Amino acid sequence: MTLDESRELAKTLDRGRAAVMEAARRGEIIAEDVARLRRDIFVDGVIDREEADALFALDRAIATKCPEWTEFFVEAITDHVVWQSRPTGVVNEAQGEWLIARADAAASLNGLAVLVNVLAEAHRVPAWFLAAVRARAARNWAGVAEARAAA
Repeated sequence: MTLDESRELAKTLDRGRAAVMEAARRGEIIAEDVARLRRDIFVDGVIDREEADALFALDRAIATKCPEWTEFFVEAITDHVVWQSRPTGVVNEAQGEWLIARADAAASLNGLAVLVNVLAEAHRVPAWFLAAVRARAARNWAGVAEARAAA
């Protein structure tokens, strides 16, 4: 990586952090925040582990979220876990453990949506992962009962 590329990456990370901090300060995620996150964090189609952790932290910390947030959050985390690692489409043990831990910390409908979407998109997951996702779907995490009733 050249010096110019390193500087540009640092600027992108700073803008992404600023978007996360602004939403956290305000106490809600609005559509403009999602657009900014898409532009500043997901601009190159890559979410690294630090950014994925920050998105989970933001999802946990803020109760009021616009509908665009869920789509972005699920897409970004799924891309990180399923499509950005090699081999693509395969969730390995470490990725599965990381994802389950983050979803457990969130204990939310969005966390469950990520787990379900990863199952839907991945070609292969650890044997225990499906049972772990089913167990979490059976829990009464915030929003899950309402989502089942609406479906």
